[in-house]
Formats: sequence, C-alpha cells, structure tokens
Amino acid sequence: MKEFKKSTKLDNVLYDVRGPVVEEADRMIAQGIEVLKLNIGNPAPFGFRAPEEVIADMSFNLRECEGYSNSKGLWSARKAIMQYAQNLGIPNLSMDDIYTGNGASELINLAMSALLDDGDEILIPAPDYPLWTACATLAGGKVVHYLCDEQSDWNPDLKDLESKISDRTKAIVVINPNNPTGAVYPKEILEGIVKIAREHQLILFSDEIYDRLLMDGYTHTAIASLAPDLFCVTFSGLSKSHMIAGFRIGWMILSGNKDMARDYMEGIKMLSSMRLCSNVPAQSIVQTALGGTQSVKGYVNETGRVTRQRDFIYKRINEIPGLSVVKPKAAFYCFPKIDIEKFNIHDDMQFAYDLLKKERVLLVQGTGFNWPYPDHFRIVYLPRRSVLGEACGHIESFLSSYHQD
Repeated sequence: MKEFKKSTKLDNVLYDVRGPVVEEADRMIAQGIEVLKLNIGNPAPFGFRAPEEVIADMSFNLRECEGYSNSKGLWSARKAIMQYAQNLGIPNLSMDDIYTGNGASELINLAMSALLDDGDEILIPAPDYPLWTACATLAGGKVVHYLCDEQSDWNPDLKDLESKISDRTKAIVVINPNNPTGAVYPKEILEGIVKIAREHQLILFSDEIYDRLLMDGYTHTAIASLAPDLFCVTFSGLSKSHMIAGFRIGWMILSGNKDMARDYMEGIKMLSSMRLCSNVPAQSIVQTALGGTQSVKGYVNETGRVTRQRDFIYKRINEIPGLSVVKPKAAFYCFPKIDIEKFNIHDDMQFAYDLLKKERVLLVQGTGFNWPYPDHFRIVYLPRRSVLGEACGHIESFLSSYHQD
C-alpha cells in the first residue's frame, strides 16, 4: 500500500498545537476526567464575552458580507485600522498598506513566506509566541533566538540581540506586549532595537496583539512610530482586546521606508490575493470595535477581572516553594520559573505531563515557547480565581514530592 507522508518542509518545524501533553489531556477528558486547563489564551470558555454592539453589528451586516471582499479587506475596516495606526504615531501610511487577515496568525505566516529564502536568518525573541518560529522555519528561514532577560522584567537583551546578527539576517521580530511573559517594553528598549535595526538595515516585525491589554497604568509604544526611516510591519487584531478569538480578525500594517521593500511588498500582495480575502463578516465589525468604547478596558482597570486574577496568580505562585514569577504588566499570561535543582528537572515536557497525570492541571512547558532551558512554564490566568486557586493548590501538592529521575 502506498504511504503518504507529510512534506519534508515540516521536518524542522517544532510548532505543534497538539503535542503529547495536550493529547493525553484529551484522552483523560474523553474518559470523564476533569482537567483544569491553563494552557490556551482563549477567553470565551472562561466567561468573557464580546461587547454587545460588536455582536449586533456583525448580525446586522451578515447579508452584506456573503461575497468576497477586496483581498486586502473591506474599505471601512482598513480605514478604521489606518486611523488607529495613525493615532499610535505609525508614519507613512495609506489604505494600500493595510491588510486584514483571519487573525494575525495568518498574516504572520504570509509575511514570512513572502520574505524568506532558504538560509535567510531572522531574529526572534526567546521566549516567543511559537507561531513566529514555526512560520519562519516553514518558509525556509533560519531562526536565531535572542534572549529576553528575566532579571530585567523580561525585556530583550540588546547586547545578545546585536551579537546574533550576521550578513544573512533580514529582520528582527518584536513581541510587545509579550506572550508568554506579560512584559511591556519601555520606550528606551524599543529605541535600542530600532538603533540596531537601523545600523544593520533590517526590517522590523512587531506583534502587538495585546496592546490594549495593559494594567497598572503602563503604556504601549508602537515600535514603528520610532522608526520612520525603516520598513516596519505591525500586527494586531481584535481576538484578545474584544474577546472574540473565534471570529478570526486581525491586521497587518506596512509603514516607514517602503522604498527599501518594494519587491517584498509585491510578494505580500501576491500571497494576499491567492487566499482571496479574509473573513468578511468579521471585517464588518472592525470599524465599530475601533471607533467606539467597546474594548477590554473594564477587564484591565484597577478592579477589573483580568487584573484581579493577575494579582491572585502572581501572589499564589510566589508562595509555592520552588517557584517564582515576574509580575506581568499586560495580556493574561505569566511565565513562572522552576527551581530545577530542587526538583532535578531536566525535561520540562515531562514535568508538564507528570503534573497533568497526577493533578489534572494542563499547562505549557517553557521550551514550547522556544525558551532554551527546562526551567519555566506558562500559565493562562483567564479562569476565575476559584479555578486558579484550585490549580495552584494542585501544583503545590505535586511539587511537594516531585523529583525527576
């Protein structure tokens, strides 16, 4: 019998949304075992709801959204995105520079495919949102990870970043606010990245999907606003800010010095046209979402649910012997550190698997985010505090006797 195998292009792609830990969790759930899920940043299962006006607008517009849109997106959506970007100080924009997508993830894949040839290098942070590494690798690129410094609130280590640039480097990826650490980069760090990109004439890619999920009075700076002389690509969307992850609506903004990227921009245009267009009903709500007050602000203010859950998990994790965590400033993730000597941990996936089997708590190991050491894991703190408290109790009980062979 003929056997069909996956493309060899996938051989070096480490992104696997399933993985053995998640697959085991699914088996347990199928057997009727309750699993406490702290692994995916999907707001809907935890009681977060989209603003009513957004839902009403999509319902009203459904009959008008039955056909394809322009491959870049609806005029109304792109106009609202352009105005949003202008308010962020992003320079040199036109309507032709805005692309909508089925979430920012689709556009990240498109942007990497249009840019990278075999062996081209791209700098991506560690830890990262692993889709970036997967898409760059699938496109034929060589990913070089620069470190973020836990001792410096998880800000990028600029010396490490610059030391890893070679004559094959094409671009630097910035994830700010950061998934999985919850870091928000100060302006001086972003200016440092821009200075490095300027000296080496590199493209800047910036993933800013969490730019409206800021706590404690922190502010977000779009890195493209600091780099009018460089070519920048900024990604964002409504999945997190408006709690509509399943609607799949994101965008990509091309800005700055376009003369240095004319041919690349043609590649982006070609790939965008090949997929016809993004989800038109979801595009129809962009103008309402960005133009009104429908946002996540109520969740992340001083007394908001996300802020209170962040405060709870931060305190509780630091109370568990052998764990510590930097307080997140944004998003809904934290990235605790494990004392690997205390528990003799050398395989963090095994740690996550053992925790799941014994205590029914599902989380993601740090190496899943391309962190180079087996000493971290990510927690999603979207579940209510009662669930987070129960999960932390299980983690503490597990670690009280855990020791890897």
